[in-house]
Parts: sequence; structure tokens; C-alpha cells
Amino acid sequence: MIDKKFIGKVIADFRTTAAASQLRFFAKATGETRAIYLDEAAARDAGHPGLPLPPTFLFSLELVQPPSAWRDELGIKVERILHGEQSFTYHRMAYAGDTLHLQTRITDIYEKKGGALDFLVRETRVTNQDGEHVADLRSVLVQRNG
Repeated sequence: MIDKKFIGKVIADFRTTAAASQLRFFAKATGETRAIYLDEAAARDAGHPGLPLPPTFLFSLELVQPPSAWRDELGIKVERILHGEQSFTYHRMAYAGDTLHLQTRITDIYEKKGGALDFLVRETRVTNQDGEHVADLRSVLVQRNG
């Protein structure tokens, strides 16, 4: 079992900026067809200061971090993990060019099926360059044991 002493541990703390080209690419890759996510003029016509981040884009920002030493520290075997769950709570819009601060911490660790599965819950708080709360992400990583 993953040691519960790691509950509360910050495992990522970084700033990044989403370029308009990244947002367009993500929107197209996910099948988004609304013009506000693809065309800056359409976004401005709709009252936005620029291209808004498409739904779920924040998850992709977590993936740009290099492989994390925290997995080794916790004894997580990459070949045994599954992405179990993902949720988003949005508090305000974010746009191309915003500098976003993502801080991820472990908020729970538990097991199921008599220890055959470990669950690790991560929560990420996202704020913008002005310190405004943009979103909360929650994900569950599942590790198969044995």
C-alpha cells in the first residue's frame, strides 16, 4: 500500500502560460467546433479578451511536467497505474497568454479489494497571474498491486 504519510504532500508547484496555438490545437484534437475556442476575433466578438481555455485543457497542462520523482518516492510503478477519475470545478475563465499557477497535492490514499488496488487522490488548485482562483482539478490514480 502507498504510505498514508504522503497525504498533504505537494507534488507539483509550477507556473505556465498557455499559447493560443496550444489552445487551438487542443480544441481541434478534442472535437471542439465553437468558434470562440478557435478564432480570436470570434472570441472577442463574444465578449472575451482572447481565446478562452477549452474545457478540460487544464488537465493537459499537468501533463507537460517532466516525469516526477514523487512517484518513485511513493513507490508507484508506472506500468501498474491507471487513470481512475478526473473532475473539474471552474471558478473563472482563463485565456491565452494568462500565466497560470498550478499546485498539486495528495489529498487521500486508500486501498480496495483487500489491498489489490491502491488509490491516490490528487487535487490541483489553479490561479492566474493576478492570484485569482481559476479552477480546482481532482484526479484519482489507481495502482494495481501484486
